[in-house]
Amino acid sequence: MGMGFAVGVFGVLILFHAAYSTIQYRALLKITEEEFSGPPMNVVMELLVGLVLCMWAALVVPGKFLSILPHSDENRVVALPANLDFMMFNHRGRAIPLAIDAKLK
Repeated sequence: MGMGFAVGVFGVLILFHAAYSTIQYRALLKITEEEFSGPPMNVVMELLVGLVLCMWAALVVPGKFLSILPHSDENRVVALPANLDFMMFNHRGRAIPLAIDAKLK
């Protein structure tokens, strides 16, 4: 667990705190019988900071990308599966006429 993971956890905790603060604010407005017009500015700032931290952690934590070699034999499917019992060629798609054939003729 590196620094990126810790930053991500901290960002999620900030998001949870912002949600809890909004719930408390709405409860306070119900007590004072005022209209809810939106969350306070400090909650909006918490949401933005939490979002930035979570996005940064999401980009840092997974690690480095590995290159894909296009001419590698591991990337190619060269054989059919050994068990051909589950291959079906008689299915309901056969009943639908192909519009492609009509356009080609």
